[in-house]
Amino acid sequence: MPSRQRTMIDDSLPLLLAGDVMLGRGIDQILPSPSDPVLYEDYLKDARDYVRLAERANGAVPRAAGPDYVWGAARDALADRSRVRLLNLETAITTSDSPWPAKGIHYRMHPANIDCLTAIAPDCLVLANNHILDWGRAGLIETLRTLEAAGIPVVGAGRDRCEAERPAILPTANGKRLLVFAAGHGDSGIPADWAADESSPGVHYLSALDEAAIERLTETIAAHRQPRDTVVFSIHWGSNWGYQIPEAHRRFAHALIDVARVDLVHGHSSHHPRAFEVHHDRLILYGCGDLINDYEGIGETTPYRSDLTLLYRPTLSRGHLQRLELDPFAIRQLQLQACSPPERNWLLGVIDRQAQRFGGRVIDSGAHLTCRWEE
Repeated sequence: MPSRQRTMIDDSLPLLLAGDVMLGRGIDQILPSPSDPVLYEDYLKDARDYVRLAERANGAVPRAAGPDYVWGAARDALADRSRVRLLNLETAITTSDSPWPAKGIHYRMHPANIDCLTAIAPDCLVLANNHILDWGRAGLIETLRTLEAAGIPVVGAGRDRCEAERPAILPTANGKRLLVFAAGHGDSGIPADWAADESSPGVHYLSALDEAAIERLTETIAAHRQPRDTVVFSIHWGSNWGYQIPEAHRRFAHALIDVARVDLVHGHSSHHPRAFEVHHDRLILYGCGDLINDYEGIGETTPYRSDLTLLYRPTLSRGHLQRLELDPFAIRQLQLQACSPPERNWLLGVIDRQAQRFGGRVIDSGAHLTCRWEE
């Protein structure tokens, strides 16, 4: 994998993080090579219906859209190689026609649409989530092969347990490294039998958020860590909706920092942004929310506004959080667009209220939403 050079000042490490990137179903249908639109869910049976719902809500959506269409107003930020960019890909990339049995929703993007991802060339994609095996283990293997061929590093799933638990090691400035580990917990909807083992592909699965898991993760991280490394732990956990942070999540995140010496906890699974916390100068994102989805015309998501999304811009120095800025966007016509002033104010109010629970505040500084926290 070629090294990507960045210009940084001193020990600063600028990152760009987001939550779930859902490129299947309706979004796959507007790309040049859509998959078979048949769905196996109760709500709709044809993926093209998600496009029709979006059009009913906000107007016409192009077909055979260009590779960077869905990124829209966020495209320049997502393609900015001065930051290490980490996203959770919650979509299999496969031609498999064998959906995982007894699972209500199945996301896939056709491999011929990989240009949608190479248009932004993320530094790493997290695969430890509850949709990456929607089309079976064959679908996961094809996903891995497609991303490898595209030169996009992945973490959190693999052909066996060793590969699924292995970190992505990303070069930064001055010979330093960023280590990204990823895992998923069952409370996010990941089936237990998706866990990778010695001979079967799957995800890095956490059966419990307990001391035994922390002990194992501490050993795994220590085995890979070198002096001056920065460590991110990306975790798929929790429910899709609501703002409550389970106490078990908070204890586990604190232990990742205090015991396993993780520098940033990147949490996702919720379809809307949840609270953040700064613990011992380390950032915890409990739920980043979706970045892109095809929920645009689904009324029941309205109270939580899953159409309003965030990019997170933390800057670290030797693992310590120095600055955190947020970029808000709105999903319209299956594309990330600039928020209107009322949308921006609504999202700011929600995030600020959630941040206050853990000693933080969020203000509108013009170019970005800027986060503050108790020192």
